[in-house]
Amino acid sequence: MKHQIRLSLRSIALTGCIVLYSALSAATYNGRVVDQNGQAVAYATIYPELQPESGTASNTDGRFSFQTDLPAQSSVIISFIGYEKKTLTLAELNTLTTQRQAVVLKEQPIALEETVVAAKKSRQRNKRKQIAIILHDVYVKMAEEFSDQPVQYQIVSDVRMDSEESVWGTEQMIANLVVLPEKGYEGRDSVQFQGRYCKRFFPANKRTQADSLLASQTIENLEQKAPNGMPSNMLRRAINAVDSGVVVHQALFALGNMKYDFEQTMNDLRHWTVSNESEEETVLTHTQKISKYLGLFQLTFQRHYIVDSKTYAVRRFAEHAEVKITIPFGYKLNPDQLEMLNMLNMDDDKIQKFRLRKVRSTIDYNTIYQRQDGKIYILEKNMYSNGNLIGTQKAEIPIMIKATQRVTGLQTTGVQPLKPSQITRRVPREIVEIY
Repeated sequence: MKHQIRLSLRSIALTGCIVLYSALSAATYNGRVVDQNGQAVAYATIYPELQPESGTASNTDGRFSFQTDLPAQSSVIISFIGYEKKTLTLAELNTLTTQRQAVVLKEQPIALEETVVAAKKSRQRNKRKQIAIILHDVYVKMAEEFSDQPVQYQIVSDVRMDSEESVWGTEQMIANLVVLPEKGYEGRDSVQFQGRYCKRFFPANKRTQADSLLASQTIENLEQKAPNGMPSNMLRRAINAVDSGVVVHQALFALGNMKYDFEQTMNDLRHWTVSNESEEETVLTHTQKISKYLGLFQLTFQRHYIVDSKTYAVRRFAEHAEVKITIPFGYKLNPDQLEMLNMLNMDDDKIQKFRLRKVRSTIDYNTIYQRQDGKIYILEKNMYSNGNLIGTQKAEIPIMIKATQRVTGLQTTGVQPLKPSQITRRVPREIVEIY
């Protein structure tokens, strides 16, 4: 018995030493993020590349603090939507803090304006036959360079919502994705999403509203509205799968299914133009307009394929869309939707009277690629949406959404599809107040 007691005490002591060592070995890193004009960048995300779950976001003054036990030469990512990603070692970050210097982010327009907006049609090569030849060459190059094997990405995905310069909040999802080429609907690539960890950053004054909006009763309400024929346990699993906004992050990654879209439209030569031809790059643009329900729904979008002028290899892909929706008699929002408006600084009187009449939105979406072993893989995706909800009482609510997804790890061999239990597992989440 005494031997057992000694052994137990020894185990407790050993456990205590391990916990104490872990606490002592985790270093704290502080800093400040500013733009090129020295202005604070609020809600920038800062995280160790190998340990993104220990990261944080900057406050309204651009200041941040986080802890990690990684070695000093480990990389840390500082990023904000609309700015170039900054990579420093923990040691370099510590040096900046010691010297009282801020981390400076350089602006990077999301819409690739220098390539797309200034595009001009090329007179000599804007004939259908010549365009057909170029499109065929690009398609052959795509078939050669895009992987036909499953690929696994590790990503950090940030989605931020604003309204009239008031930040609603930012959600960061750390996830694994498996892309199964041409295994989805009608030959699209299928995207399997496994959320690993979720952080939601809110202003302190939004915390109570955020807790209410994200409470479990929302899920219970959805469960009560199961479509006919769908077993409640299936719906519950589906809801758990999209908990913590998984559906938003997965949808963003699945957008811009470039190769599939190209295959579907390459023979429709009437809507293709070639522009910005130079020795380095050529821009291929496909324009399409959709009008439904007697014009109550209108969608216009342009897909821009930025390719190497010599090899026709794809370098970047950009989409620009304009959406117009008209609801003749207005739509009464449900309580959850009204609570969302409240978080967007709409007063109670307006909320109760608000009936949605129109939606106007522009969306810019971009994909940047990387090459490995002669194949093309995704490096980064970003999206910028600027919209307005227009009500019957001349109430207008501007909503701005910015999102970026950065690949922190890439596996190209031995990738297996995710199991259903991995996809439907509820994602651990943390709510962090930003002061």
